[in-house]
Amino acid sequence: MRKYFVTGLLVLIPLAITLWVLHLVITTMDNSLLLLPKAWRPDSLVGFHIPGSGALLTVVVIFVTGLLVRNFVGKYLHEAWEALLKRIPLVNSLYFGVKQVSDTLFSSSGNAFRHAVLVQYPREGLWTIAFITGAPGGDVRNHLPGDYVSIYVPTTPNPTSGFFLMLRRSDVIELEMTVDEALKYIISMGVVAPS
Repeated sequence: MRKYFVTGLLVLIPLAITLWVLHLVITTMDNSLLLLPKAWRPDSLVGFHIPGSGALLTVVVIFVTGLLVRNFVGKYLHEAWEALLKRIPLVNSLYFGVKQVSDTLFSSSGNAFRHAVLVQYPREGLWTIAFITGAPGGDVRNHLPGDYVSIYVPTTPNPTSGFFLMLRRSDVIELEMTVDEALKYIISMGVVAPS
């Protein structure tokens, strides 16, 4: 009886968490409709609430923004907007910090999380999975003689927080597993081992 209960939990818990996260995301996006004038909202136009209409609006706004910024006039307006943001002290550091991280993570030409590696952390003899994010740059490179790599060591079970380290390339073991497999391994706390 206990085995059946545990099996049921193992099937239902991921499903319940997935549905909860999707509900949270769609509800949050539906709240974006509050930015529209009341007469333009789908509830007013159709006469009843349409779940997910805010998610559809959000996707359309993101797509149209991308479409506009890719042409000459849009690029000019985007550069003017960023020039304005550079002049606002607190917004400047926050906006451009987030922009740099998102450009690195979402750019198809970026190198973020391209290789899963094995490193000794937090001390010698203890091993963990990390991701190569690049090479040390700027003045840091002048103080690190030899071949170094920058790595990100995610925490378990939440890989969005972690530690940034610079190690000798010789201290890093590249793994023959995809980034997705490594992330599943980390999030599952080692329960879901890569094939």
